[in-house]
Amino acid sequence: MGTSAIVNTTQYLTFKLGDEVFALDISQVREVLDFTTVTKVPRTPEFMRGVINLRGSVVPIVDMRLKFGMSKTEKTVNTCMIIVEIVLDGERLIVGALADSVQEVIELDPGQIEPPPRIGTKLNTEFIRGMGKRDENFIIILEVDKIFSTDELQIVHDMKGQEQGQAS
Repeated sequence: MGTSAIVNTTQYLTFKLGDEVFALDISQVREVLDFTTVTKVPRTPEFMRGVINLRGSVVPIVDMRLKFGMSKTEKTVNTCMIIVEIVLDGERLIVGALADSVQEVIELDPGQIEPPPRIGTKLNTEFIRGMGKRDENFIIILEVDKIFSTDELQIVHDMKGQEQGQAS
């Protein structure tokens, strides 16, 4: 068996939005928190639910259901915030992703992942890393750095700056 046969198995954190299961590369997940009070920030897009104070840092919270064109996330006993690290223009940003529930950490090797579906040119699937197969179910593996446009990430960056300016 040559070195080319060695495959990199990657761990993913799976979570649900409605009936769909999504996954994020575990290396970009910092922690998972229970849903807590979110402070709304005026004049931000609807999917930007607001900010939380995470150990002295301002962390923007994004409603992933709204971001993906679903209905607003309703608070339940399972609702949680997945704190992820994304990169914008070489700068690290910490963002909270609101999810209906977190499932589990799974391992998928490249053979269990198919490329994202090509759905014509109208729909942007750039934020989908691939479709993981587990048993008979598909798991939509997200490319967290590409879920948000540069403009949207700039809003997050600006929000963080405004909040820090008010705190000092």
